[in-house]
Amino acid sequence: MASVKKVFVNGYGSIGSRITAFLKDDPEITVVGVGKYSPDEKVETAISRGLNVYVPEKKLGEFSNYKISGTIESVLDECDLVVDAAPGGHGYKNKKNLYEPKNLPAIYQGGESTMGSEAVSDLLFNSRANYGLAIGKKHVMQGSCNVTGMGRILEPLRDKFGDRLVRFDVTLVRRWADIEQTEKKLTDTIEMTESPHHGDDVKLYFGKDAPLYVRAIKVPTRQMHLHIMDIRFKDVAPKPSEIHDIYRDEFGVATLWTAKSTKAIRDCAQNMGFNFVDTNMIHIHANMTTSIGDTVQMMYSDDQTGIVIPENHMLMQAMLFGRSYEEAFAHTESIFHMNEKKQKLEEFFAKK
Repeated sequence: MASVKKVFVNGYGSIGSRITAFLKDDPEITVVGVGKYSPDEKVETAISRGLNVYVPEKKLGEFSNYKISGTIESVLDECDLVVDAAPGGHGYKNKKNLYEPKNLPAIYQGGESTMGSEAVSDLLFNSRANYGLAIGKKHVMQGSCNVTGMGRILEPLRDKFGDRLVRFDVTLVRRWADIEQTEKKLTDTIEMTESPHHGDDVKLYFGKDAPLYVRAIKVPTRQMHLHIMDIRFKDVAPKPSEIHDIYRDEFGVATLWTAKSTKAIRDCAQNMGFNFVDTNMIHIHANMTTSIGDTVQMMYSDDQTGIVIPENHMLMQAMLFGRSYEEAFAHTESIFHMNEKKQKLEEFFAKK
């Protein structure tokens, strides 16, 4: 077994709480603690889960009611890598103020950028597309849930059909807030997102000249994202069954026939006792796949926060241990049991 590596998770929201829960099951990684920036009930939650909580030096006074283990500045000297799970935009500041001065490798989340003056990295990670590029890297950004999900669908299509593909048009129907973000009210409106970043982000691993066109709307739900994708071919499009066959053995992609809604999948995950009610995957709504002329239309839902957690774990395998894709994949699978979850979902929502 590889020597045990120490990881600090800076932030304890939707992402941080999930990552720490799964890392508990990894014998090769020790979570030295989590970073908290505001004194709220999540501090108690983290401590009750056996985690050491660290806070910024200048905010120590605000946390006097809690059993804090020390300052973020000091704990960073004890770790091999940081998973930055701070709110969007804070990752870049943390990189400049905390990680770079200490020469610490770090993983950043989807709220950051790999472009412009506040880029946290020049690599946007997607395990299906560019795993090998992360080996030996100091600073890497994990793509957001939508960006990760598109990679799981697009890369297998490209592998199979190559230059038969003409263009991809994707409409992202995005959830308004995460399940645990109860402080965020769902507003009764459909919001249009002007020039969404998702298309540009996907092109960072799919190719900057890829004929990919993305538009996004936000709807008042907490139950996942839904992507509607039109795939144009040079000639007659493949049959739906040929499309579904590509994903039969694909990691983190389940093909479901009878799921009427995203909530139905979430409810199923809850009944099956999945961690955090996450599936950690993409669900192709196979009954909605159609093939007309040169175009295939497919719909798949994307398990918002859950989908990026195994990706973060794959990324740790590359950055901490320099593992091959196959080794990393096997180790991540042993902790997340994605194949078993996929099988359970596919059986539950099988063609009747």
